[in-house]
Amino acid sequence: MTDLSSGIEQTKRLETTNVDPDPGETSEWLDALDGVVAHVGKARAQYLLDRLAEHARANGLASARMPVTRYLNTIPLAEQPHYPGDLDIEERLSAALRWNALAMVVRANRAYGELGGHIASYASASDLFEVGFNHFFRAATPGGGDGAGGDLVYFQPHSSPGVYARAYLEGFLTDDHLRHYRREIAGPGLCSYPHPWLMPDFWQFPTGSMGIGPINAIYQARFMRYLQNRGLARTAGRTVWGFFGDGEMDEPESLGALSLAAREGLDNLVFVINCNLQRLDGPVRGNGRVIDELEAQFSGAGWNVIKVLWGSDWDPLFARDHAGALARAFAETVDGQFQTFSANDGAYNRERFFSQDPTLAALAAQLTDTEIDRLRRGGHDARKLHAAYARALGHRGQPTVILAKTMKGFGMGAAGQGRMTTHQQKKLDVDDLKAFRDRFRLPLSDDDVEQLTFYKPAEDSPEMRYLHARRAALGGYLPRRRRAASKGLTVPSMPAWGAFALDAAGREMSTTMVLVRMLTALLKDGEIGPRVVPIVADEARTFGMANMFRQVGIYSPLGQRYEPEDLGSMLYYREDTRGQILEEGISEAGAISSWIAAATAYSVHDLPMLPFYIYYSMFGFQRIGDLIWAAADQRSRGFLVGATSGRTTLGGEGLQHQDGSSHLAASTIPNCRAYDPAFAYEVATIVDAGMREMVEAQRDVFYYVTVMNESYAQPSMPAGDREALREGILKGMYALSPEMRTSARVQLLGSGAILGEAIAAQRMLKEDWGVDAAVWSVTSFSELQRDGMEAERQSRLGDADVMPYVSAALGAARGPVIAATDYVRAVPELIRAYVPRRYVTLGTDGFGRSDTRQALRTFFEVDRASIVIAALKALADEEEVEADIVREARERYGKAAEPGAAPWQC
Repeated sequence: MTDLSSGIEQTKRLETTNVDPDPGETSEWLDALDGVVAHVGKARAQYLLDRLAEHARANGLASARMPVTRYLNTIPLAEQPHYPGDLDIEERLSAALRWNALAMVVRANRAYGELGGHIASYASASDLFEVGFNHFFRAATPGGGDGAGGDLVYFQPHSSPGVYARAYLEGFLTDDHLRHYRREIAGPGLCSYPHPWLMPDFWQFPTGSMGIGPINAIYQARFMRYLQNRGLARTAGRTVWGFFGDGEMDEPESLGALSLAAREGLDNLVFVINCNLQRLDGPVRGNGRVIDELEAQFSGAGWNVIKVLWGSDWDPLFARDHAGALARAFAETVDGQFQTFSANDGAYNRERFFSQDPTLAALAAQLTDTEIDRLRRGGHDARKLHAAYARALGHRGQPTVILAKTMKGFGMGAAGQGRMTTHQQKKLDVDDLKAFRDRFRLPLSDDDVEQLTFYKPAEDSPEMRYLHARRAALGGYLPRRRRAASKGLTVPSMPAWGAFALDAAGREMSTTMVLVRMLTALLKDGEIGPRVVPIVADEARTFGMANMFRQVGIYSPLGQRYEPEDLGSMLYYREDTRGQILEEGISEAGAISSWIAAATAYSVHDLPMLPFYIYYSMFGFQRIGDLIWAAADQRSRGFLVGATSGRTTLGGEGLQHQDGSSHLAASTIPNCRAYDPAFAYEVATIVDAGMREMVEAQRDVFYYVTVMNESYAQPSMPAGDREALREGILKGMYALSPEMRTSARVQLLGSGAILGEAIAAQRMLKEDWGVDAAVWSVTSFSELQRDGMEAERQSRLGDADVMPYVSAALGAARGPVIAATDYVRAVPELIRAYVPRRYVTLGTDGFGRSDTRQALRTFFEVDRASIVIAALKALADEEEVEADIVREARERYGKAAEPGAAPWQC
């Protein structure tokens, strides 16, 4: 027995484990159901089935079957609406797009073999896109009515060459663009995948990292409802389309938010899953059926599921198949075998698929091998796809997923269709290219094929007139991206919302409390208040935000259908359809997706919003760093607030909660402004600057601000030259007592939570050792590093030397420089190159611990005593003090070295 036959027999045995002991009775039940459908209708039959299922569960019966329907199209031929387009012209346009997408990738790799690119994904998804482009995807139109903002489309990233190919026919891209595919540095290049940062007038959403597109699409659809319910934008007529791969659904982010979309009834959301059954290396589910699995997952989560599996070529076979042989054969064929069928010709499929059953063989007897070879899957049939898209848009109360079965590398023949290696296919030889031309009936000469000439029909041709007319009917061309909102926001003056921070007068507050209090005041501003979007991942009470529940409410599309347990409290949990807070539950990925939707509303909706996502700092860059990187790519504008930050301020929480590295990760993102302020007036200055940069000047940056849960006395903003102070805070450092810079023998740099330790060390140095020290507040090592790198570059490439800010600030100071931070030493090490004297760094390398704050600081050697010893050792190394003083200080403070006991040693 062949391997194929063995596999099919095994599947048959699995399918027929439960042998029917009474076929006659079974037939009576089935006939009864058929009678209800025929004489009363499907609605009545569905009702009876549901009641029967409820009754069965009440009697302790449960089905062992997956909640999936037969492996057939959801929409039968009888319910398929008339196709409104010109299929002949659309096929000719599709052929041109397929060719140009292929040509740009093959040309690039013929000239530069290392550039890469993908052909097979778009070959499978072309019809999925084109039905949308020709009949469904609405572009933004002026007027401001429902739907005027246009649809939002998340494109499957490996299919980007096809989107470029369409933009080329539309006139947005030129031959030169296509010739520079994946070569962006010299010439008008095209980026590999959808990247708004690299193509800011074209791509709206970055989807290159698998799994990010699905979760972002869900929260984007939800945010559109949020804007509508709050009366900020009219989004009722707009649809979010997400085109994703079946293999991509294995990413946790892809499926993690399905229940939210169903729970909130997001019928403005349509997923189209390109089920070509193959991921990068081989089948997605070689020994199963991924479409069955996805149907069960989506329907179980509460989605409307539409399957588009078989094209119109199959309809005559289904019509003659009165015994249901095709459905049975499909149910007994696993995806690995479907892939093998797609990789082989009609003769092979006749022998291996249709010959396994006499009924199947009879159905195929009237077909030639060529006709069998051309039996298309549903994802390659515009009629079937149009019917599915139309039904999805007409469905109410649920999001819809369309599971479209395709062939990876469709039309690439022996060069790539259905092959295990098809995802890596970058080059085709001349014979393969000619076969592709012939397969799609392209009007290209042999020389055109050999030269990989791009094909564009004449502007007055029926094809081009049709293409432009269809897009005109749908409002214009897409994808297109808006760089800035038509109108920014006016930021209120700092005293209006931060007077308490500027004049703190020694009141004890944590910087988390400071920021939340500022946020509460901003919410009351007439212009900017409604645009503020507070976002939390189920930690609002931890961060002292409970007062906002009453003030602005928690967003819920259902309102509040229950009496909250704490209704008698001033801070009761209030949900409201017009609520402003997005309380996302325990899902940092969901919360950052909401933040991205709000942070890009200036572009997507022409509506500047100001989101503040407040979270445990450890659960940001470490847990969801890929999503934050995508936010940067998408040119997000807003505040990420890492609360309870640092490795020693969150005393009792321990290893997984204490953050020692987020500022290091933040420093790698070019458009992230990262700050670690210690004082309330520093927080106010940073928030003010961020708002002015993002919503007034509309610059494509976002701010990461870490705040602590440790309460301590907050000083008022120093009098004097406040503009210079503001500059120092924003550039990254300033002296707390500028007059001491030249007289002090050592400079102490403190950051965030450890600034207080540096101030205490300053007192100890003076009182215990007679050493004067100057203290500097470092608000951002990463901003200082960037300034230093830019100064180096300007000096290297310009005509005059430029001094880094750090070098200038410390240039007039005396003595060694000691930097201490609540983060790993690599953070203060960012500026070593620009510190003009001996530089010593202290940090919290190693795993976190549970203990008191002071014990943790002692353990990690960033406490005041450790700073004193580091200062004395540096002075001794420079022969400014006697070496014995260092030994004496170690003994006094109990800091004798224990070999192998460093926190970073395991």
